[in-house]
Amino acid sequence: MPEALEDVAARIELRQSDALIGWEIANGELTVGVNANAITGMVEFLKIDPTCRFSTLVDITAIDWPERPQRFDVVYHFLSMHQNQRIRLKVPLRETEILPSITAIHPSANWFEREVFDMFGILFSGHPDLRRILTDYGFRGYPLRKDFPTTGYTEVRYDEAQKRVVYEPVSLVQEYRQFDFMSPWEGADYILPGDEKTA
Repeated sequence: MPEALEDVAARIELRQSDALIGWEIANGELTVGVNANAITGMVEFLKIDPTCRFSTLVDITAIDWPERPQRFDVVYHFLSMHQNQRIRLKVPLRETEILPSITAIHPSANWFEREVFDMFGILFSGHPDLRRILTDYGFRGYPLRKDFPTTGYTEVRYDEAQKRVVYEPVSLVQEYRQFDFMSPWEGADYILPGDEKTA
């Protein structure tokens, strides 16, 4: 399998050298670094090239590296059912950069890109409907950024007693941080580490 992935990497290097930052095979998986402005061309090439045929978009996500100048890596996962191979594309991106949308090539990218926007605040140019998908419309901030605070924001929930939606500050009480390490196994005639704790 690594030889087949090396063939794919060599093909990409030959045909898409301008878009390529670099590539590596680790743990039997091919990861390709791509320039932000060349992502649509690379995705289209991977989809239609007869050697590649990565026609299934599996996921789009991001990684936050706050200490780097290029703060984010936007990560795309594709599957070639024809070749039985997977590929990962990583696009390094500054916080102020806008990434081209791939919805014209893979319509299923619509909700994935919306989720990345909602969780990380990354913008996609050319997206048909870029708005929040997991958080409330009035939500402030981006929850998967590493500098997002765990308290101090507003929570939206339905209150059964008041029969309405209520907005209230999020607060994590200290009891939330207490963990009970009791074993879930019942009937064991031996004591596992941590089970000596009494309820």
